[in-house]
Amino acid sequence: MKTILLHPSYFPSIEQMAAVVQADDVVWEVEDNYQKQTYRNRAYIAHSNGILLLNIPVKHNKNGNRQKCKEVIVENDFPWQEQHWKSLLSAYRTSPFFEFYEDDIEHLFTDPVDNLMTHNLNVFETLAGLIGIEVKTSKTVEFQIDPPILDFRHLVNSKKKTSFKTEPYTQVLEANHGFLPNLSVLDLLFNEGPNTLEYLERQTIVF
Repeated sequence: MKTILLHPSYFPSIEQMAAVVQADDVVWEVEDNYQKQTYRNRAYIAHSNGILLLNIPVKHNKNGNRQKCKEVIVENDFPWQEQHWKSLLSAYRTSPFFEFYEDDIEHLFTDPVDNLMTHNLNVFETLAGLIGIEVKTSKTVEFQIDPPILDFRHLVNSKKKTSFKTEPYTQVLEANHGFLPNLSVLDLLFNEGPNTLEYLERQTIVF
């Protein structure tokens, strides 16, 4: 029985989703403090010039106190949803499966977003349905430095390198800049479509 502890992320990386697919249960960390520059509010996609960052702007406490992740509010004065959707259209409209999934994900870029964690969990539920992921999920009730389950919270750190090796697959813009590993699972989905689940199942994840 593999139960893993993960942070809810914005369109998670391939490594994160491979860990989810190969686990029996996922516990979402919801009692942690928010940290900048992580997959909590960012995702990476392939674009014509290479890797493109999609970043959700968030409101920070003016008094400087740390915020719980579950309390973080999105900054909607900037039209980030519209910008992210235009970036996806530009990057993937010629990919094999973008049109197949387009209508199912567009609402994530048009429906109002307030709470970051709620949005990330909605993103996961949408992706799980499209990919065919069936996994039990729950949430933490307290923060633990040393949890009694498999701790995969480090995967939220977008700057930290792991031993994960992305098995190459055909990327629509590969001719421009070569294969780009471990992007958002959106890249895999738009390029591999129904093969996404099988791909995630055969990646090497060290539990």
